[in-house]
Amino acid sequence: MRATVIHGPNDIRIEDVPDPEIQQPTDAVVRVVNACICGSDLWAYRGVAAREAGQRIGHEFLGIVESVGSAVAGFKPGDFVVAPFVWSDGVCEYCREGLQTSCPHGGFWGSVGSDGGQGEAVRVPFADGTLVQLPKDAATDQALLPHLLALSDVMATGHHAAVAAKVRPGSTVAVVGDGAVGLCGVLAAHRLGAGRIIALGRHEVRTDIARKFGATDVVAERGEAAIEAVRELTGGQGAHSVLEAVGTEESMRTAISIARDGGAVGYVGVPHGGSAGVDIGQMFGRNVALGGGVAPARAYIPELLADVLAGKIEPGLVFDRTVDLDGVPDGYRAMDDRSALKVRIAF
Repeated sequence: MRATVIHGPNDIRIEDVPDPEIQQPTDAVVRVVNACICGSDLWAYRGVAAREAGQRIGHEFLGIVESVGSAVAGFKPGDFVVAPFVWSDGVCEYCREGLQTSCPHGGFWGSVGSDGGQGEAVRVPFADGTLVQLPKDAATDQALLPHLLALSDVMATGHHAAVAAKVRPGSTVAVVGDGAVGLCGVLAAHRLGAGRIIALGRHEVRTDIARKFGATDVVAERGEAAIEAVRELTGGQGAHSVLEAVGTEESMRTAISIARDGGAVGYVGVPHGGSAGVDIGQMFGRNVALGGGVAPARAYIPELLADVLAGKIEPGLVFDRTVDLDGVPDGYRAMDDRSALKVRIAF
């Protein structure tokens, strides 16, 4: 089969790789229908995150089950499924508590020795604990597919930020970052009933989506100017809940600074600028809480899926370009130079 591999910075290739096979009784093999490129994939593409030459890449996909191991009880060939960006056994203590990202038998797609999501098929370890069933007829619903695909990572991650930041009905929320996760954070805050949502972003195409998702205000400034702008919008107090979806020192410092006294910051941006943006003294004196981390998407997908199928949320609006597998290298370049927000891969 063919799949996306990375050979080094700015070196994404489509190559022939071995077909996935059932290796353990708990495995499934899934033929990919849709996948996508994540903003976090760009850190490997830019050389910030180390990868081995020839390593697989990609961690978001929808597909059709082609075969299952003898111990798989919940799925059969022909089922349409979505995979969260981490596989998990579904039975350990962490999985039972809804923290599948800490499963001792879990792992990330595209890690060394595993299949990546940006390929024609994927071997799925612990299929029963990992995959989520989708309606079969949705596999051919071209309008619905992008919204289902967003559940595999960005919508679940935006929701995690909102939950960690304790978004509640009527509250004021600020979202730092106008990438796909930040935009889904806006949508998640709106879904949870926020009364006011301030989106921090400077790209008009993206902030237009933020407004569609429920943002009431947009702040284009950065750094101290952004902090001052949010303070002004909130009568000097700041936001009850702040969603941090970038992962840099500046973005974390901004997030903590625009939180209201007694507020909370939910951070989901993959850290790539150190932790100096976290000022414990400032947080202590103002009673600002900090939560978040890697989103346990498997725990969130069922409830978010119900709203997607009901037409209540449309997270797939973050996809602004669709390519085939051969177009993936160009998709990386487009996301890297910001000419694309998030690229979907159709097979």
